[in-house]
Amino acid sequence: MSIFIGVDVGGTFTDLYAVDTSSRRVYTYKRPSTPSDPSAAILSGVHELLERYSLPLSAVAHFAHGTTVATNTLLQRNGAVVALITTRGFRDLLEIGRQTRPENYDMHLDFPPPVVSRPRRFEVEERMAADGTVVKALTDDAIDQVIKSVARSGAQAVAVCLLFGYLNPEHEQRIGEAIRQRLPDMHLSLSSEVQPEFREYERFSTTSLNAYLQPRLADYLHNLESAVRRDFPEVEVAISQSSGGLMSVRQAHQFPVRTALSGPAAGVVGALGVARAAERPNVITFDMGGTSADVAMIRDFQSGESYERRIGGLPMRLPMIDINTVGAGGGSVAWFDRDGLLKVGPRSAGADPGPACYGRKGVEATVTDANLVLRRLSEGGLLGGTMGLDRELAVMAVGKIASTLGCSLERAALGIVEIVVSNMVRAIRAVSVERGHDPRECSLLAFGGAGPLHARDIAVSLRMPEIIVPPTPGILCAAGLLSSELCEGFVITARLPVSTDARQSMVGALAELAKRGEKWFERERVPAQSRRCRVTLDLRYVGQNFELPIALRAVTGKLLPEIPSADALCRLFWAAHERSYGHFSADDPIELVNIRLSASQSADPLPVPRIPEGSGASPIPTGHREVWFDASGPVRVPLFDRSVLQSGQHIAGPAIVDQMDSTTLLFPGDALTVHASGNLLIRISS
Repeated sequence: MSIFIGVDVGGTFTDLYAVDTSSRRVYTYKRPSTPSDPSAAILSGVHELLERYSLPLSAVAHFAHGTTVATNTLLQRNGAVVALITTRGFRDLLEIGRQTRPENYDMHLDFPPPVVSRPRRFEVEERMAADGTVVKALTDDAIDQVIKSVARSGAQAVAVCLLFGYLNPEHEQRIGEAIRQRLPDMHLSLSSEVQPEFREYERFSTTSLNAYLQPRLADYLHNLESAVRRDFPEVEVAISQSSGGLMSVRQAHQFPVRTALSGPAAGVVGALGVARAAERPNVITFDMGGTSADVAMIRDFQSGESYERRIGGLPMRLPMIDINTVGAGGGSVAWFDRDGLLKVGPRSAGADPGPACYGRKGVEATVTDANLVLRRLSEGGLLGGTMGLDRELAVMAVGKIASTLGCSLERAALGIVEIVVSNMVRAIRAVSVERGHDPRECSLLAFGGAGPLHARDIAVSLRMPEIIVPPTPGILCAAGLLSSELCEGFVITARLPVSTDARQSMVGALAELAKRGEKWFERERVPAQSRRCRVTLDLRYVGQNFELPIALRAVTGKLLPEIPSADALCRLFWAAHERSYGHFSADDPIELVNIRLSASQSADPLPVPRIPEGSGASPIPTGHREVWFDASGPVRVPLFDRSVLQSGQHIAGPAIVDQMDSTTLLFPGDALTVHASGNLLIRISS
């Protein structure tokens, strides 16, 4: 049993990346997704991969999976019927929120309604104080009455969110235990387990979303795990989290909200490995698939970390990789708004019916159709020619856009590409320029099936000097799953001044977190030599609304770092504040808000595909094709097969590099070099 498999399910394709740890060989596969039942494409894809490479079922040892089920459920608002139990007087907190507007200058736009309707929000007589002490005790009669109300509501899941439950979970735990006994089929989410930290509104929202997802994810995970166990009885399934780590199926059942951005997070994990191999510490990742594009900033080989974002307009507070997502993919549909202007996305044709050129009864023009009209994509098809593309259907679809605009077919196709590129440029500016980072100092790491096809236009718009295309760009998210570590996060809110007097309280809180981490290590059977812990302190100036995470340096030979002195913490915070905001004040008081511990199981580095060393001579093209780069007309370009490229080889643009999972477009004047790591390094002409 030596084969590790990572499977990432996207809106259009399901990607598989397998590694044989014995022979150190890598196997890749890609197939269309099955939106009605994502698990069908997963199991079919695994069997097709094993059959294609003549690998035995019994050799599969590990299965890691990134899922979009949670994200799609939130976006489509088709989750469970949820009830909410809360402290008397806080029934409407989910609607009151932060009393801000989603858009300052749109007086008609409002936040989406909460996932728990008002008639299913039930209050209970109890109260905790801001220090966790009991102000009003919770009685058995109060528990009995609220459970009866939940039972009558027709809810499939219940969220229990009590005031200051993160400081003292006793009342939440009593209600939870009573629900488990009296309503055993009810899915249950306690805020003290889902998100036990400061900020009531975000805690309430995250717990409600977790309950909203539980029944849907439970069915999906049960079907997936049953199918995997049937064919691979000895294999444990690991699920990707938004933080970039993995968790067991048991944890995913309990905390499905953690999977909301699991696929894109795995892509950033894979991109970190690519950046290290290419020796590029500062990169902006650009993952363009069939439905969306995900971008992130990597600085000094470290990805950004975020604790709050909105999905479908709903706030969620959990540890996650800092990723910005826009509805811009190969399947993004071109359409005319009421103002008569051409728009592209966010609606996508997805996998079914897909772009018009797929020949599956899709009739609307998409980005993929535009690229096929421009002959940037081969009529030979996708996935190594196994999935044909019909250019005539693409011409018909894009022709409707051209007719409305009153321009040529190719000019309409170029317009579609230009619009989708502008959408993605704005997404990259949001994680770079708007945060004080200069994209000109970074390389653009392009992956996803459509990433290398559009990377050059984005790099030129942002004046970025270089593009990196990994060896398997269309399957990097699946590869990232095999680089991810099994991990679990723990947090204690401890609002304390950063002072010498408060240090002992910080040490005590860290000791409590260490106990929780130890229990998790034992429960997941993590060997002692593989145990790792990372501690982060959330610090801010007193009076600020947002904190900065300060990671503590590990101590050699010890599992846990030590809490630095107050002076040392202040210096760390000042440096972080200056990096983030460009300034700091050495005179204003600083306070601690949260102490976080991330426990993980370290994984051995997996083998990566190696390529033969070449002489440096240019490779021989497999053919030529007329390609449109701009409106001036087509250019005859050579075509290259990436599978035969050797390290040290150079290709001068214009050119196209084809491979099973993606297409790399090289513009006139640009220069491509095959790096020893297998990455393609493209220098942009000035």
